[in-house]
Amino acid sequence: MFLGVLEADVLLGAVSSLKHKRAVIRPVLARLRRLDVAVAEGGDPDLHRRATIGVSTVSGESARVVEVLDTCERLVAGEPELELLSVRRRVVSVDDL
Repeated sequence: MFLGVLEADVLLGAVSSLKHKRAVIRPVLARLRRLDVAVAEGGDPDLHRRATIGVSTVSGESARVVEVLDTCERLVAGEPELELLSVRRRVVSVDDL
């Protein structure tokens, strides 16, 4: 069994409030969830133009975990209202935990 985690640091466009930030991030999280992954928004809520999107997935094959994380990264990078600043990812075997 393998666990994959992806953390994407994103810059949002012309966002001036927390409400607007949520309005931009919420549809992205919904699209990611359609890929059957666990998703959460993190980061400092007081920074209106920055967000961290966390994604995790589990599979019996490490190649499948990498494939799902690649797809998630491409989805976030392709969002017109976001600029992908950095991505950190990790794939581990549950035996290593």
